[in-house]
Amino acid sequence: MESTVSALFEPYTLRSLTVPNRVWMPPMCQYSAAPEGPLTGAPTDWHLQHYGARAAGGTGLIIVEATGVSPEGRISPYDLGIWNDAQVTGLRRITDFMKSQGTVAGIQIGHAGRKASTDRPWKGGAPLGPEEHGWAAVAPSAIAFDDRHAVPAELTADGIKEIVGQFADAARRALDAGFEVVELHGAHGYLIAQFLSPHSNKRTDEYGGSYQNRTRFALEVVDAVRAVWPDELPLFFRISATDWLDGQEGWTADETVRFAAELKAHGVDLIDVSTGGNASGVRIPVGPGYQVPFAARVRNEAGVPAAAVGLITETQQAEKIIVDGEADAVLLGRELLRDPSFARHAARELGADVHVPDQYHRSV
Repeated sequence: MESTVSALFEPYTLRSLTVPNRVWMPPMCQYSAAPEGPLTGAPTDWHLQHYGARAAGGTGLIIVEATGVSPEGRISPYDLGIWNDAQVTGLRRITDFMKSQGTVAGIQIGHAGRKASTDRPWKGGAPLGPEEHGWAAVAPSAIAFDDRHAVPAELTADGIKEIVGQFADAARRALDAGFEVVELHGAHGYLIAQFLSPHSNKRTDEYGGSYQNRTRFALEVVDAVRAVWPDELPLFFRISATDWLDGQEGWTADETVRFAAELKAHGVDLIDVSTGGNASGVRIPVGPGYQVPFAARVRNEAGVPAAAVGLITETQQAEKIIVDGEADAVLLGRELLRDPSFARHAARELGADVHVPDQYHRSV
């Protein structure tokens, strides 16, 4: 039901898809898939209950965690993948439940590049070798992320072309799995972001050097995915608006604004704006809403719909971001981990309406 009292609970339409409210869940890896066997990369019961609880809690759009377009594209051996039919079958079970609750089902597809093959964070997140289900990483340039990571193999032109095709194949499977939004992971220092930034991209061919060359891979991925993704459904792109390398060579907020307009011209409908992740040891001024100004720049300077993320934890804070025109939606990460029913609680606080499962009618 459309709210007449709250911007946060107004529906939002992109192409032919309408999301019932602006409380969205960003992709957050659960590191809970099997690392080997016939169901490698397929979702488990953990994923069903995790995403199902947030859908039942009234979240308007849920973007399923970073999902590898290939085995080597995963961040860890325990990540979801979308390169075979078994994975599609498991994901469809999740999207069916999301839709039964009125939630729009999205998925983020990506390739980890030089940050691939690491352990789960609660195990320390160290790079893993073959004896621990690990593999050799690839990247735009043979530069390790930090002292712990091995030097990755520099991708050849044929290798780049193969990965572009893997993104397109993943998008086709995402549609088969019932997703209505695909988000390309171009943030947090993973492969697309590695190509964008001169900090990690030292190539001398058509994929490195100038801004046009560094953005070439990302746009090739966008074009390949948009070609197979239905015209009536939206395509998102997640970006790190800055490497936080002030005074050093890195990706900048000004480049993000410029690139956002180009992404829109190539068929991207919304930019999911985060920051950081491509350079180790940087100091990030973390605080409530600290990344919102970057989303506001994308929305208001580039003229591209944007979603804001980053320590958005309070109902009135989220409402104000929408009312002030800083973003078109808010993505609540840690807060939705703490409170799966944040949307329902926020709607009650704002006097708005949100989906409540019949089984939970006594909670209204």
